[in-house]
Amino acid sequence: MVELAPRPAITLPTGRHGIQEGPAGVTIALVEGLSLVSIAARKGQAAALVAVIERGYGLSLPMTPHRVGGARQAFVWAGPEQWLALGTPGFAAALTADLDGLASVVDQSDGRVLLRLSGPRVREALAKGLAIDLHPRAFGPGQTAISQIAHVGVQIWQIADDAYEIAAFRGFAGTLIHALLEMSAEYGVDFNR
Repeated sequence: MVELAPRPAITLPTGRHGIQEGPAGVTIALVEGLSLVSIAARKGQAAALVAVIERGYGLSLPMTPHRVGGARQAFVWAGPEQWLALGTPGFAAALTADLDGLASVVDQSDGRVLLRLSGPRVREALAKGLAIDLHPRAFGPGQTAISQIAHVGVQIWQIADDAYEIAAFRGFAGTLIHALLEMSAEYGVDFNR
């Protein structure tokens, strides 16, 4: 019988890229150990879904392009009556049970990659390839947008003044990370897995 071995979706080299002198202006890290779950309310069930999430998870689902929650559990608006949920392992199974009949719940953990970008030059680096206004007056912590970087569909949200998270389909992770490294090179970038 043939033995199949898992291969990482991301094979780009870690470490320092671009300008080598001084501290890195951008840090890119792969966020692992979280479940990513898509939730879409079933017809006429949005209010009941919101109530279940509020009771069970203590969070009000965002109805506009925002993210609510903390580092280990959050809900990110992904369209009208749609959300991307982030949580600890097993979160998808819990949501599936809790939202039975109220929403379509799909575990995206193996299908998407989550990257955290931070640093004093991260906004300038992202502005090179992201067609949204990242000025603090237009886009701040807690806000999200669906856009593209290097023709790769992404969902981005800001988690702090100088930190963002980006979710994308795992099959495009290499292309996305390569583009982010190029966009950040002039500031010096550390890429960590």
